[in-house]
Amino acid sequence: MSIGGSSAAAELATIVPWATPAPRITVAERQARIAKARTLIDAAGASAILIGAGASLRYYAGIPWGATERLVALLVPVHGTPIMICPRFERGSLEAALEIDADLRLWEEDQSPFALVAGAVTGRLLLDPQLPYCMATALADAGVDVANGGAVVDACRSIKSDAEIALISQAMAMTLEVHHRAARILRPGIAASDVIRFIDAAHRAMGSSGSYFCAVQFGHATAFPHGVPGDQHLADDQLVLIDTGCQVDGYHSDITRTYAFGAVGAEERAIWAIERAAQQAAFDAARPGVTCEAIDAAARGVLEKAGLGPDYRLPGLPHRTGHGIGLSIHEPAYLVRGDTTPLAPGMCFSNEPMIVVPDRFGIRLEDHFHVTDTGAAWFTEPQPSIDHPFG
Repeated sequence: MSIGGSSAAAELATIVPWATPAPRITVAERQARIAKARTLIDAAGASAILIGAGASLRYYAGIPWGATERLVALLVPVHGTPIMICPRFERGSLEAALEIDADLRLWEEDQSPFALVAGAVTGRLLLDPQLPYCMATALADAGVDVANGGAVVDACRSIKSDAEIALISQAMAMTLEVHHRAARILRPGIAASDVIRFIDAAHRAMGSSGSYFCAVQFGHATAFPHGVPGDQHLADDQLVLIDTGCQVDGYHSDITRTYAFGAVGAEERAIWAIERAAQQAAFDAARPGVTCEAIDAAARGVLEKAGLGPDYRLPGLPHRTGHGIGLSIHEPAYLVRGDTTPLAPGMCFSNEPMIVVPDRFGIRLEDHFHVTDTGAAWFTEPQPSIDHPFG
């Protein structure tokens, strides 16, 4: 039986660290990323790009730091050695994390890092699109000619290498195993918070950094895409929706399963089948050259044929069909009307055309695929049925 019959303690006792971890990103790959960025910067008529702390700094330099009010950034010029801008007191930590060759330009607490950047740049400077607005304006005030560098960052990060796909594959496989084990600990009366704690512990036991996020929704709460406040307790004959993911070397997983705990009604079963068909239609439409918005349209076509929607009307699909995934859990491009980005080999997307029946229930099945030379490939196989979520 795949639902119920076990306990958190019993499941955790049998988890071992992941046996075949994917290799980490190499220095050579990071150098190739910088080389690609230089070509794109030059083609944009700029002299350099400034990458702030966050996912993109990790992508190019291997530094896994989040953004704060202090400027920590990588300046990548078209020619010459990259430059790391960093507070001087962080030098030791920086040198321990930095995975590429770079000149260090360090600033004291009473100095302006923006003046430091201005002194290192000649010509137009492209900015990481995630750089805070206050930092962009400070650079402009320092006399720097700034412009949006999103096209450079997105062109690099949206196409995943084989190494990146392997890391995402590991994260997805770990999370699918955690889903399977979470289903086995369900019982009448269990609190959603207890399931969330178990999922985090199970992710950690497998060797990830824990749950990056976790949503556990029962019954009526499944009608809200991101749940409702408060803790819930599971009752017999309810829908269960669990959405969670982890990180492996910074790369994300993100999987949702919706299934029956006991007996659910004919309408829930019918909507589940429509949801599964819409997810499959989106997958079948994915191939190089097809636009992102066409994938969204393929999923919505299934829903509209079944009398749901149209557009974002409910009952139906209230949000986009999917998002890019990688070092960020949501990243460009997006499977939504208006995004005309053509799919290309190496792009990775969620596939989650959720159906909401307002104030009653919702069904979301979420798996991910990567685009291949001829079509698409699943990271995880979709859920086979509402009663047997793991086969």
